[in-house]
Amino acid sequence: MMNMAWKEMKRNKGRFLILGSIVFLVSFLTFMISGLANGLSEDNAGLIKDLPEGHFYMTKEANKTYNLSRIDNNTQNDIFAKNSNTFALSIQMGFLNNHDGKQQSVAFVTSTQSKWFQHVKKGEVIFDRSVEDNGIKIGDTLTNKQSGGKLVVKGFVHHSKYSHVPVAYINMDDYKEMFRTSDMQLMYIPGEDKAPTFTGLQAFSKDQFLNTIASYKAEQMSLNMIIWFLIVISGMLFAIFFYMMNVQKMGLYGILKAIGVKTSSLFRMMWTQMAVITVIALILSIALSEVFNHMAPKGVPFQFTFEITFQLSVVFLIIGFIGSTLSGLQIKKVQPLQAIQQGEM
Repeated sequence: MMNMAWKEMKRNKGRFLILGSIVFLVSFLTFMISGLANGLSEDNAGLIKDLPEGHFYMTKEANKTYNLSRIDNNTQNDIFAKNSNTFALSIQMGFLNNHDGKQQSVAFVTSTQSKWFQHVKKGEVIFDRSVEDNGIKIGDTLTNKQSGGKLVVKGFVHHSKYSHVPVAYINMDDYKEMFRTSDMQLMYIPGEDKAPTFTGLQAFSKDQFLNTIASYKAEQMSLNMIIWFLIVISGMLFAIFFYMMNVQKMGLYGILKAIGVKTSSLFRMMWTQMAVITVIALILSIALSEVFNHMAPKGVPFQFTFEITFQLSVVFLIIGFIGSTLSGLQIKKVQPLQAIQQGEM
């Protein structure tokens, strides 16, 4: 059957080339959108995604809006006493001005002692490295109009963004002066399979917390919807293509069944053709996506990972298998004598 599958592909190479080209274009577009979705996800919430698995806590009255949450010091201390790895944090959007008065939008972040967050002294700030593109350097002094204070740049970190702006790690005392509060917005307990319960607080897994961020949820939902539409389209392409091919080959299938070829063998021939087309299309799509991943302009949030490659490749193969199998169900109904009499060779 493998030999027969190859011979048919050579004899009808134009048709199979058209199908392969369409599958390549659909899979390439899917890989590109997936890389963009992953890149935007990191650009929107890299600060949160880089944390280990665990649970966030905010006040129930905040109604799943973290910047409305206020966890007082007494509640924080009670949780600290029960969970040694716990830390409290706050995130507030704002801006800093350089010596020329130019504004830099940032997400101010402060936290209690934790190995997962940068900690700085009062009057200092550590930025995500992307601010270097705006001319900010170590040793620069930036001003904040909210408090009238000054912050000296002490260093940079990689992949630390929130809501598409660079994170600015600041000391808790500076945070209190800027936003006139000593309460933290969130508590985080890493490494807990089951979230402990605390009076007045609501627990969120890391993924659940990400979905409370309106921009993140809307962005990812839209892109993932496009990805799944493209995958479904690829399955429909296989089903329609092989259905049309099978209609034209009923006479041939009748002859093959008459000489003793099993239906399962005919299906294997079709699956072989599907696998060859899909694998070649995926190899080309992955290769071009990797090229784009390395050559994409610096400002484009595109991240193409092995995980994305593997998952989508498996999905495309499964969808191709389902589409071709559904189109081939008519093969089981072929009666040798009737198919031959139709004269469809």
